Amino acid sequence: MADDPLRNFRSAYYEKVGFRGVEEKKSLEILLKDDPLDVEKLCTFTQRFPLPSMYRIHVWKVLLGILPPHSESHSLVAVYRREQYQDILAALQAMRFIRVGMPQVEVHLRMFQLEAQELPRCSDLIPPDNADEDFLAIAKSMGEIVEDPVDCYWLIKCFVNQFNNKFGDSVPHLPKSLEHYLNMEDSRLLGHLKSCGALNKLPYSLWFRRCFSGCFPESSLQRVWDKVISGSCKVLVFVAVEILLSYKIVLIGQSRPEAIVQFLSNMPQENTDAIVTKAIDLWHKYCGAPTHSV
Repeated sequence: MADDPLRNFRSAYYEKVGFRGVEEKKSLEILLKDDPLDVEKLCTFTQRFPLPSMYRIHVWKVLLGILPPHSESHSLVAVYRREQYQDILAALQAMRFIRVGMPQVEVHLRMFQLEAQELPRCSDLIPPDNADEDFLAIAKSMGEIVEDPVDCYWLIKCFVNQFNNKFGDSVPHLPKSLEHYLNMEDSRLLGHLKSCGALNKLPYSLWFRRCFSGCFPESSLQRVWDKVISGSCKVLVFVAVEILLSYKIVLIGQSRPEAIVQFLSNMPQENTDAIVTKAIDLWHKYCGAPTHSV
C-alpha cells in the first residue's frame, strides 16, 4: 500500500509538538474531558509521554492543585486565584515591600514569603539566602514559560511547595544516585571526575535544588519539569548523567575541577533538547515510568 501523505504529515506534526503518535494525543484529550479529572491517570500519562505546549500549563495547574479535579469549577477558581493574587499584592504595596520597577521575580518572592508567614521586617531586609536564590531562579524560568503574572505566581508557588514537601528529603541523596547511574553508563568518566576531584564539586544546586533553572532554555526545561511535577525528582539525576555523557570528551580533557564546574554551569545551549530526550530515555530504562517515582 502506498504511503498516505496526509497521515505522514499528521504524524510528523504531532511528533514535532511532542507526541509520538496520534493515539497519544487522543488519549490525553479524553483524559482532559473527564469530570472529575483523574489526577493519577494524568500523572501517569505525563510521566510516560511528552506534553505539547497547547496542554502543558493546564495540566500543570491540575497536577499542582491550582485547579481542582472538577472541570466545571475551573473558571470560578481562576477568579478566586486572581483575586487572592491582587489582595496579596495590595498588602505588600501598603507595607511598602514593593517599589516601582521592582523585578517580577522579586515581587513573587515577597508574595511567597508573605503567604508562608516568613516575610522579614522592612528594616531587616537582607540579600536573598540560598533558599531565596533557588526560588528566584525557578521564578525566572517559570516567567519565561508563562506570560500571565497571576498564573506564573501560582505555578511558581505550588511547584516550589510541592518540590520541597515531597522531595526535600530526597534531594540530598541525588548526587549519590548520579554516581551510581554514571558508573553503570560510563565508569571511566566517573573515575576521571573522582580522580581530579570534580565529582563532589559538580553544580548540584543548579541541577537539583533549582531543577535546572538557568541551565536549559525553556523549551527543554519544561519537558524536565513535566516529569518533576507529575511525581519524579529522580529524573533530575538522569538529566545530570546525560549532561556528563554528552560532554564526555570535554570533561575528560580537563584536569582542573574548577574548569569542569565552570563549563557545566555555563554549558552550550544548542544541544539541550537532545540531552533531555536521552535523559528521559535513560530514566525509563532504569526506572520505567512509575506514577510517583522519587
